Amino acid sequence: MKLYALLLSVLVTTCGNGKVNVSLRDEPTAQPLSNGEAVSERVYEGLELPAYSGEISQTIRERATYTVSYNHDTRCPNWVAWVLTPEHTDGPVERKDYDFTDDDDMPAPKGCKSDYYNSGFDRGHMMPAADNRWNEQGMADCFLMTNMCPQDAGLNSGVWNTIETNCRTWAVTHGTLYIVTGPIFLNKEHRKLGRNKVIVPDAFFKVVLCMDGTPKAIGFICRNQSQKGKKKTEFVNTVDEVERITGYDFFPALPDSIETVVEAHCDINEW
Repeated sequence: MKLYALLLSVLVTTCGNGKVNVSLRDEPTAQPLSNGEAVSERVYEGLELPAYSGEISQTIRERATYTVSYNHDTRCPNWVAWVLTPEHTDGPVERKDYDFTDDDDMPAPKGCKSDYYNSGFDRGHMMPAADNRWNEQGMADCFLMTNMCPQDAGLNSGVWNTIETNCRTWAVTHGTLYIVTGPIFLNKEHRKLGRNKVIVPDAFFKVVLCMDGTPKAIGFICRNQSQKGKKKTEFVNTVDEVERITGYDFFPALPDSIETVVEAHCDINEW
């Protein structure tokens, strides 16, 4: 069943159902690079945006290279979604030139940089910095604290980083990817960080869709703890399973005939 999508035609704070206007398009669009060049690629407009049918705290913001749904109760993103083209997997913009920044554009309550001080958790990017090396504004936006969650350092630099790196490789070898990632909170008491009480997630999800060639999709769920010694294959799930755990409807703009097939199947060997 298709779930109601989120309202993106205007950027507003909402705590309920909404709709997103998405269209499945197969036509070239030009994406500016930081040096002013443009590349032409096949992009299905809005395909990366998930839907949710329940009550949820959120403010949606469109950034230069991604869209974030921010939860004012958890002080973490609900999800962050973006399109990763082969041309966007590298570029001249250096991560070292940027630093974590409080998001003045996001209404309170929200997490801040200082909430993480001496917490033992990394400020874990949902959209990784390395996916923004092609765009200066995108690199700056990805360091906003509303793109962060408290993340175990071992996970952040280990399996999670491996999956992020693999996505860039897959974009080059397979074509444009549609990616959604975010935290998972189980129904229990959670640790809260800092003055703003940023809730520490129990796990993280990532779903990836490729429409070039034969459409395919894959999902990952990683507990928020060091996964040293484990391989990314241990965290592979179908998109259907990630939907069951998170409650989101991923890639709702897909025709049902495609969505039903790709979300029920995952094979890391296809990637």
